Amino acid sequence: MRDRLHELRERRGQARRRHGEAEGQRERERREGTGKERSAGRARRRLDVPRAPRRRLLPDYDPESFGRASERIARFLGTGRFIVWMTVIIIVWVVWNIAAPDALRFDNYPFIFLTLMLSLQASYAAPLILLAQNRQDDRDRVNLEQDRKQNERSIADTEYLSREMASLRMGLGEVATRDWIRSELKDLMRDLEERGAIEERAADEAERERR
Repeated sequence: MRDRLHELRERRGQARRRHGEAEGQRERERREGTGKERSAGRARRRLDVPRAPRRRLLPDYDPESFGRASERIARFLGTGRFIVWMTVIIIVWVVWNIAAPDALRFDNYPFIFLTLMLSLQASYAAPLILLAQNRQDDRDRVNLEQDRKQNERSIADTEYLSREMASLRMGLGEVATRDWIRSELKDLMRDLEERGAIEERAADEAERERR
């Protein structure tokens, strides 16, 4: 009796453990399904809801306007007027900081501030000149491409006209000219005369034989 009760208790415990394992499995599956739904919901939100604009560290600018400004600056740097103005400013700067009273001087010898300004000018002038050259290279490349296409069309037109002229010459060579017709008629008349003379000789010989 005790053994049977012990066996029943073990079976009941096994059934409870199986039931608990099944419940745990269903709970895990439910959690996994909920996690997938949440991730799918987040994905749908990412696709449907517009994102907030991100802040940019650098300010927005128009590359075309900046390129045109750089070309104007580079064009001005390559003129004699810029050299004259820069020479005048440097001379006035140096003379003022040498001959002016000490209280009015702002850049004493060895003119460190002037050196700094010239260095900044050179550091900015070089990239601006390179940018202007790159834009000019792009324009030259476009112009060269257009010229190449135009040359290809011109060559194609010239070849077509050459073929047409050759075909016209061949056609004109095959057309019967007036001189050719005259020569053919003369040959035909000569053949007819020879044939008539032969026939006359044959008729004369036939008459002689009859006599």
